[in-house]
Parts: sequence; C-alpha cells; structure tokens
Amino acid sequence: QVQLVESGGGLVQPGGSLRLSCATSGFTFSNFAMSWYRRAPGKERELVAAITNSGITTHYVDSVKDRFTISRDNAKNTVYLQMNSLKPEDTAVYYCNAKFTALRLYDYWGQGTQVTISS
Repeated sequence: QVQLVESGGGLVQPGGSLRLSCATSGFTFSNFAMSWYRRAPGKERELVAAITNSGITTHYVDSVKDRFTISRDNAKNTVYLQMNSLKPEDTAVYYCNAKFTALRLYDYWGQGTQVTISS
C-alpha cells in the first residue's frame, strides 16, 4: 500500500522557518522524482520544489528560490522541504508528490499539511 505522510506544518510568524517532511512507503522511493506542491486559499495548486530520484538536480518556483530547500534521504524514504524567511503568501496546504514513468505514469500524493504564516 502506497503511503505518503507529510508532517511539520504549523503556524509561524513572518520571517520564521519550518521543515516539512514526507515519509513514504509502499514503493521504491529511490526510483521516484519527488516534489512539493502547495495550494493557497482561492488559488490553483502550484509546484514549489522538485528533486530528481538521485537528489542531484533540484528545481524551485521563483517565489521560493533562496528561501526553500528540497532534499531527500533515500535510506529513510523521506523527502524534506526546509522553508526559511517565510512570508504570509507562503500560507497554503503543502502536498508531497512522487512520480515515476516506466511504461506508465506512477503518480502518488500525500494528504497535505497546513502551513500558516501570520503574526
């Protein structure tokens, strides 16, 4: 059974930091590219950051560059999102995603974790 379980969300003040974790099971984690998406109230889901299966290559949406860092531990089947210098506009539900293509697309999602930035 495939599972992606996000944790680490919460309420922090502007300028603060949070570290999101996504613990996975039920699939070969090291084969999958991993991403973090977010959906803010009234907005469409947005890709925030992505990392290749090896961890060598990362990608960030411009609005989080130099503030967020995506990383992964293939031994622990876990992907992380370190978020620094948080802004109110980072408020959203953050989702973990796993993707792998081999004859067909394998596309798995977590349930999401709420991040709220407010003073």
